[in-house]
Amino acid sequence: MPAIDLSTIDLRAIKPSDLDWRKFTLDTGHPMRRIFIWSVAVNMGIGQSGERLEKAAKVMSELTGRTPSYRLAHKSIKDFGIRRGEPIGLLVTLRRNEAVWFLLRALAAVDFTLREESFNAGNVSFGIREHILVPGSRYDPALGIFGFDVAVTLARPGFRVQYRRRARADVGKDHRVSREETIRFFQDVLGVRILKR
Repeated sequence: MPAIDLSTIDLRAIKPSDLDWRKFTLDTGHPMRRIFIWSVAVNMGIGQSGERLEKAAKVMSELTGRTPSYRLAHKSIKDFGIRRGEPIGLLVTLRRNEAVWFLLRALAAVDFTLREESFNAGNVSFGIREHILVPGSRYDPALGIFGFDVAVTLARPGFRVQYRRRARADVGKDHRVSREETIRFFQDVLGVRILKR
């Protein structure tokens, strides 16, 4: 049973404050074993700086409600006209209510259908070809159409130990989220259909 009945809500009008990210968890019987959405990263690779990148930044901030950070080129590629250190992409990381809010809208853009190959241990990635497919977004001829990638990371309570500054430690193998659990989370909690290979 999905955590939210999508037939009763309008994804074009929903706001992050209307959602509670704690409801979007997969209960596995023990409070420390429950699985939840850790983060949703939205990435746009533009491949060039300048006006097109600024337009993409405007589109991304409208989509996510956050100011994107600029991603820089790691090396110079003369054929593409890219210099090292030049901004060529955008990234926004969303957490908690904003993450669930954006993920529901992004999944609606792909009809709540994902390929089995998109899943690995605790992570899911998928792309959207045109940002206007996302409910609530609008087409602006002055900006154009951009595609983007969505990367979702799932976690369990206690995962913070691998990111904290003091007394950092690895998460045990048995406590990590497996690929099967990731697929089950998306099917049971978000109501996603999985396309087999």
